[in-house]
Amino acid sequence: MDNGPVSTDHQPQPEDEQEPAESGAEQPLPPRRIGVVAAIAPLVFVLDLVTKVLATVNLEGSAPVRILGGAVYLQLVRNPGAAFSMATGMTWVLALVAIGVVVAIIWLARRLRSVGWAIGLGLVLGGALGNLADRIFRAPGPLQGHVVDFVSVFAPNGDFFPVFNVADSAISIGAVLIVLLSLFGKDYDGSSPRKAGTSRASAERDES
Repeated sequence: MDNGPVSTDHQPQPEDEQEPAESGAEQPLPPRRIGVVAAIAPLVFVLDLVTKVLATVNLEGSAPVRILGGAVYLQLVRNPGAAFSMATGMTWVLALVAIGVVVAIIWLARRLRSVGWAIGLGLVLGGALGNLADRIFRAPGPLQGHVVDFVSVFAPNGDFFPVFNVADSAISIGAVLIVLLSLFGKDYDGSSPRKAGTSRASAERDES
């Protein structure tokens, strides 16, 4: 019995059709980076503490020590001001500001997903804790303690550049890193506002 020609064409079934990937689909979030902060901040704090102890033991009452051909001088200075000997006479205010900075960084660290931001905040946190420890535990008293500085660049007595310590250096490097990341559009949560804005604009063009 002739049933007529048999069609060999395969009719696509609904399940055979693949849905196009949505251009606006959310990408998985990068992992949290709080561990980076937890590793860097204590390292900076310990390094700052050890160098300050060595400075007070070996440089107290001595003349500036010239090293690296005069590029660096080691000289003990007790600083009542902020980083690089600024804002002297406002010790207790600076101590309170440091406490606020530490609390803010610890709060923000829970949401960190950017390695760069985590490194920067870890440096700032470790440096802030290092100088805050001086303000709390050193003379003349709690929240009024003088910070130990001991590195002078190119000239003793801070004649060329203010005398500083490891904590000051960490705070400065971390702050510069955070500013650069912000300028390049990298947020602390790992997102990039510029890229997100470009993706949204492209999606709107495709819909129009």
